[in-house]
Amino acid sequence: MHHGNGTQEIFQEDPSVLFVSLHQSPFYPGTGAATEIGTGAGRGTTVNVPFGAGTGDEAYGAAFREVVLPRLRAFAPEVVFVSAGFDAHARDPLAQLELQSSLFGAMTTALDDLCGDVPLALLLEGGYDLQALADSVRSCVDALTGRERPALPEGEVPAAARTAIERTLAAHAPQD
Repeated sequence: MHHGNGTQEIFQEDPSVLFVSLHQSPFYPGTGAATEIGTGAGRGTTVNVPFGAGTGDEAYGAAFREVVLPRLRAFAPEVVFVSAGFDAHARDPLAQLELQSSLFGAMTTALDDLCGDVPLALLLEGGYDLQALADSVRSCVDALTGRERPALPEGEVPAAARTAIERTLAAHAPQD
């Protein structure tokens, strides 16, 4: 739910690190616009998808298919670290992204499928509804162990979320 402003700042000039953040905006800390794409040699290696309240699972599924997975595939990482914050869950009292536990498993499945032999690490970062946190972590563990491997959700993406995805794609379009 929160933009990873500290991580972005550390790596924004580093072309060897791809930083991707899907987060609620406007929200604390107020950073993470789609136009923040890195600086200097790191230009293009920062990817932000700032979503508004009420975004939902289908928009995250679309962002993963259209932005996250293609960028990761092109970057060909040697290791993938996920700052796994679960405070974007619908039951969490802080955010309004309205995500379900199964979405976290679906994103984990998609990353695991893409990574293949590339190490994938999920680092627990946040979540303030303990049942939502437990359910979401379980969904990720089930995906990694093969117990349940849900697919990214498809369906209607709210107009504001579609605009956020398009702005991110436009910010990363080749410049003439």
